[in-house]
Amino acid sequence: MQPLPRRQEQVLQATVRHYVDTTEPVGSKTLVQRFGLDASPATVRSAMGALEQRGLLTQPHTSAGRVPSQLGYRHYVDCLLPSPGAAVGQLERELMGLSLQWAALDDLLLQLARRLADLTGLMSLITRPQRRSPDLQAVRLVASGERLLVFLVEGGASASSLNLRMPASAVSELPALERWACEQLSRGELNWGSLPSQLRLSGELLRQGLSSHRQARPSQPEGAVTLGLGGLLSQPEFERSESLRPLLQLVEQQPADVLQTALASPLGGVWIGTEHPHPALRQCAVVQASYKTGSGASGQVALIGPMRMAYATARSAVRAVARSLERLLG
Repeated sequence: MQPLPRRQEQVLQATVRHYVDTTEPVGSKTLVQRFGLDASPATVRSAMGALEQRGLLTQPHTSAGRVPSQLGYRHYVDCLLPSPGAAVGQLERELMGLSLQWAALDDLLLQLARRLADLTGLMSLITRPQRRSPDLQAVRLVASGERLLVFLVEGGASASSLNLRMPASAVSELPALERWACEQLSRGELNWGSLPSQLRLSGELLRQGLSSHRQARPSQPEGAVTLGLGGLLSQPEFERSESLRPLLQLVEQQPADVLQTALASPLGGVWIGTEHPHPALRQCAVVQASYKTGSGASGQVALIGPMRMAYATARSAVRAVARSLERLLG
């Protein structure tokens, strides 16, 4: 993302902070008064207009102030994130005092999930450590009438196949999708966030097929500890229960789909809005970090909430919990 002029950086950072704290659109006069910006309201208003033209701010109503856009949050997280503050320091000190000597693993995960939810007011999710399935090494796609045959070459010279129903309009995308998938796998694994827009139809079909394939494996059942529903219910973005239902169903039934892009994402463990491939999370943000145990198993620590969240605190908190789990389970 291209750097911003200093004045625009100050205005964007102040706008994000104000909106996270108040949920209210903000105008130039309020920003100058609240944050002590060394500029006149007219200068700040000009900077806000420039940020709106760049797509970093948006105006909910004609007469209202401005709020951050999804792109604005992304620039803030990538370039303007402040230090997390004293609360995370206190959390880190608490974590150093934890021990597995008198606690079962599930009790530990529950305690950590509760602490994360209490600290941030968001939904916390911690997966139990799991050993990875055989790595997917190559994909071959073959159209057969109204079906798509997907041949999967996995680690250990094992192979499997999928038989998916395919719309006729997706057939022309298959050669390019296969090349994209093989290029991704040569780098480690599929990063669905980088899927070209012209391959969305066939790509979503393949993503869903692979997700179902993983869930059907006769492996150790995947589990996750989740807490913080009360915090989400208090957020204005989730005042209506129907806006929260898809998220809750996803977290309860398919927690892996919340976290599936963790290892391959270039986004630093933060997915904002439509950056996440799952439709239930298109109005949310997910902040996560991975941890590994001494036996080679791995898990994820995540916070889920609205795009309007305190990203510095959330990111530092999940990383602190992940480091603590690696220390305790190493």
